[in-house]
Amino acid sequence: MPPSIGANESATAGTGTTSNPGAEEQAAKPAPTIDEQYDLVLIGSEIEGVLMAKAAHDEGQKVLILDPREKPGGQLLQGQMLVLDEPNNNKKISLVQGEMKKLYNAYNGGEIRKEQDFMKYYDGLVEGIPLKSGIKLGHIQQDEQGSMHKIDSITYTEQDGSQHTVGARYFVENTDYAALTSQLDAKRIPGVESIFSGHASKPEYMAATYMLRFKHVDWLALHSATLLDYPLTRLEAKYGTNTYVDYDFGTGFNKITDKFQIADSQLKLRGINSTYQKDGEVIINALLIYDVDPSNPESVQKAIAKGRAEAPRVLEFLRENIPGYKHAELNGFPDYLYIRDYNRYETDYVLQADDLMNSTMFWDNVSIGGYPLDVQGTREVPTGKGYGKPDAYGIPLRSFELKDYDNVLVAGKNIGASIKAYGSARITPTTALAAQTIGIILGREGKEKKLRDLTKEDFEHIHDYLRTEYRISLK
Repeated sequence: MPPSIGANESATAGTGTTSNPGAEEQAAKPAPTIDEQYDLVLIGSEIEGVLMAKAAHDEGQKVLILDPREKPGGQLLQGQMLVLDEPNNNKKISLVQGEMKKLYNAYNGGEIRKEQDFMKYYDGLVEGIPLKSGIKLGHIQQDEQGSMHKIDSITYTEQDGSQHTVGARYFVENTDYAALTSQLDAKRIPGVESIFSGHASKPEYMAATYMLRFKHVDWLALHSATLLDYPLTRLEAKYGTNTYVDYDFGTGFNKITDKFQIADSQLKLRGINSTYQKDGEVIINALLIYDVDPSNPESVQKAIAKGRAEAPRVLEFLRENIPGYKHAELNGFPDYLYIRDYNRYETDYVLQADDLMNSTMFWDNVSIGGYPLDVQGTREVPTGKGYGKPDAYGIPLRSFELKDYDNVLVAGKNIGASIKAYGSARITPTTALAAQTIGIILGREGKEKKLRDLTKEDFEHIHDYLRTEYRISLK
């Protein structure tokens, strides 16, 4: 289901410098009565923020998840982005840590591959945490404390029409369409338009993906066929760069997919990134859809309809051109999209590409990244661009603290990063580690100090217990 649009949202929310034109009107209203107070309230149920919620909950914090979508799970469950990318350093050592390490071990070992496996895993994360889906955001009560803003409360409406107002020490943006931050006095970080087209007045975003599911795929035949074309130079000469297939994963084949003709310029079949889900089932991240606005349900539904309409043609193409797909069939459709990129807003520190390429480590590191600077395509630049592969680099807590807001955090793809840096930092295990780390810090340090008041000396201690007690190394 597409995201519901809250009472103060619009399809174009968040594209300018500020995105809450009704802020003065809201401020003039009497403050609503708070029904219940929490330590942490998250808007959205993407897995990254859920890991923050779980970590805080495990540390004794009172947590609430309010999801504007009809069903929980976001990109992972509703978009079925079940092809997991893995950051590594220049020695090819995986940088996945924390709770995500458990998921990746099970994924790489074949234990978690299918939709129901991921659902069971996700359900385990949210167990014991109240999660309300299908809510509509209403009034956001804000206060000014000197130069800083603060959210005092958020009013929301449940599907049954009941209305509630909640307060929290911290509120978290955890949607893929800036449902919360688009309504605050925040400045948008320039997006793809700043490096691809230069048209700063018109925001552009990396393409979304409609995930494609197949059954009756002979994965062994695919694997065997690629082995026959080794060495790698000959394999890539035949199928394209980065073509590789083992017993579990397959990538590349862009020389083949480039021949696929799509009449609709909003869609493109790029190189294949696929996971073998066992039992002849395969899921593929390859069908790009440009110009999707995830804040606009009509835009989302049109994109989904186009993806579903194109799927049978993609199936026929794969049957004819890719080994192992001769008898393949479609295996159902996702209800949502994999949204890579949307409006993000300035944080206390906006991560830069030079930080990544120089392997910068910050005193307030909450995550370690290492994925390539991969900026996916737009309609104008269909294949996207790469800007290099960094070694391990740090990401500071400040990149998850919304600028000028005393108690607003961002999670997942809302990270404060320039568009080039975002090409690397955006992937799930990197921002999920940050979210989990922040959840732990909130539970262990938050009652004594605000996050912004934590010092370098505090983080020396924090990094020590993260390493010794949680097996999370951030130095």
